[in-house]
Amino acid sequence: MKYYEDIEKITYEGSKSFNPFAFKYYNPEEIILGKKMKDHLKFSMAYWHTMTGMGSDPFGEGSMVRPWDVENTDKIEQAKARVKVAFELMEKLGLEYFCFHDRDIAPEGETLEESNRILDEIVDVIEAEMKRTGIKLLWGTANAFSNKRYVNGASTSPNADVFAFAAAQIKKAMEITNRLNGAGYTFWGGREGYETLLNTDMALEQDNFARLLKMAVDYAKEIGFKGQFYIEPKPKEPTKHQYDFDSATVISFLRKYNLDKHFKLNIETNHATLAMHTMNHELRIAADNDMLGSVDANQGDLLLGWDTDQFPTNIYDTVLTMYEILRAGGLTTGGLNFDAKVRRPSFTEEDLVIAHIVGMDAYAAGLRIAAKLLEDGVFETNLKERYRSYNEGIGKQIVNGEVGFKELESYVLNKKELDKNEPGKQELLEAILNQYIIG
Repeated sequence: MKYYEDIEKITYEGSKSFNPFAFKYYNPEEIILGKKMKDHLKFSMAYWHTMTGMGSDPFGEGSMVRPWDVENTDKIEQAKARVKVAFELMEKLGLEYFCFHDRDIAPEGETLEESNRILDEIVDVIEAEMKRTGIKLLWGTANAFSNKRYVNGASTSPNADVFAFAAAQIKKAMEITNRLNGAGYTFWGGREGYETLLNTDMALEQDNFARLLKMAVDYAKEIGFKGQFYIEPKPKEPTKHQYDFDSATVISFLRKYNLDKHFKLNIETNHATLAMHTMNHELRIAADNDMLGSVDANQGDLLLGWDTDQFPTNIYDTVLTMYEILRAGGLTTGGLNFDAKVRRPSFTEEDLVIAHIVGMDAYAAGLRIAAKLLEDGVFETNLKERYRSYNEGIGKQIVNGEVGFKELESYVLNKKELDKNEPGKQELLEAILNQYIIG
């Protein structure tokens, strides 16, 4: 059964259109900086929010009742129906990728053996739909945080049996990701953190987290998985102190355990907000360390203190996000995954379509503007000018490691006055950014 028969395939109509079921800025075949817009952006549907998110929040039960769930009360048949709806929706939107957790696509059984059997049954349906449509898997992952067994974490649990179960669950998730030719596999810490040091051996927990990641690297070689591994930073929620706090923390962790050659970062806008960073800060940290991998494209609410996972609509943010991505040379194995959910009152099936359209348009507009900023060299020219003192003389000697404290002391003592500081021009640059955005 088709659930979106009344909606035509979404097409580009341009910025003058007021049709809610049309793209205003996303023109997938348009060439920008020598590359198709769709290839710059690589939009992906997040299976969890789109197909299994029912609109619950910390204060209330779900507000959404999907017809495909109502018509299929058997959990396995319901899961199969969701696959068909997911691919129908992606076809309508022109989404070429999707992401999932194992427990999004298939219900958990009474035992791991039963869970794996159900998972294989649903993956059969997904594989057939992928072949039919040409839609690809951006990345897969395991939900090692929702079940009560993970109350104290997965790899960081004080219970070794829980560590073992998490490893077995991840093993299976990696296998199905490999089977579906996933471009990547993501590790989201979930409950990998702690509430109080009064009952936490933090050193052991982080060592164990690294041990699990090393096992994953080894198993990937064993099964021939060529996809990119990602870690997704998140500062808090559900635990107060997450071990994967932000980009810098994750990079430091990976380097400590010699895992940095195997992992890159999957960075989420709302998580950057919770870490009290901007998204472009998190992206720049990752890119400067050759660790930028993929993006969870959403936004948070600055007036709320939790992970609201809203569809991205803030053009200022999408411009700066795309600027950092373009500046870094673009995303290779990764893409823009809509880890976003419609608001509780947006409970119709049409709202799912419109929300994705809005998010895709917001990032397409951001791409257009960011590309123009880069082409015109607006910020890069200013950067070169501001740091030009390091291109010659004493600055160049500092950069080349040719001087130490004694040489620098001698330089300063023999200099009558220091060169003047270059102005920051922050207000001017922000004004220029606004000008490019507004047009």
